[in-house]
Amino acid sequence: MPQIHLRAEARDYAPVVLIPGDPQRATVIAGKFDGGLAAVRPVNSHRALLGYTGKYKGVPVSVQASGMGAPSAAIVVEELLRLGARRLIRVGTCGGIGPGVKTGEIVIASGATPMDGATATYLHGDPYAPTADAGLVRSLVETSERMGLKPHVGQVATVDVFYNPDPDYAAKWRSRGILAFEMESSVMYYLAARARAAGEDVAAATILTVSDVLSEKTTSEESYLPLEELNARMPRLRHLAA
Repeated sequence: MPQIHLRAEARDYAPVVLIPGDPQRATVIAGKFDGGLAAVRPVNSHRALLGYTGKYKGVPVSVQASGMGAPSAAIVVEELLRLGARRLIRVGTCGGIGPGVKTGEIVIASGATPMDGATATYLHGDPYAPTADAGLVRSLVETSERMGLKPHVGQVATVDVFYNPDPDYAAKWRSRGILAFEMESSVMYYLAARARAAGEDVAAATILTVSDVLSEKTTSEESYLPLEELNARMPRLRHLAA
């Protein structure tokens, strides 16, 4: 039966689903599938959570917007899993804070520190380290390198607040080895792990474009990539992930 938010049926989604936050980016990614938008099938538009299914190089693949933040991502991922999705790859943006991380570069998240409320709600306060699937991470790294890119690979932090006013915010988490802040991966990693523990063949990973950098000298507003440039860089994540 259709899910509450993703008004689709089982088999409407391919086993592999790319998950951007932005609905417009979902449409841009779908337009790069085999045959362009004319050849893909819209599978959801409810609440502007746009989803499409098509093929990329002959392989069935879907793209589904998650919206912004872990609560929205949790709803989308829960429903995707119920609808048969088995490989979940978040393709989005992040704010870089790690040494040497620059705007426009790629971050592949091997783990996601759960600083968000949604993951904490699932865990009831228990300590937990949400991690990506090692095989998917390896594949993303190898594909990036074949394309001549040098991705940053490591831990990100999933947060609830974009405009955090704490003066030590970036410095504190940089000193703990965090490469970037983003807003969805920890809950996706947790839900994928929960499904695996229940015996389902589910894996998840995240690949991100650095949209801005945050430091003691630079704010997100000052460093954020122009929208045209950011949108131009996003389709390459589809090449890497699909």
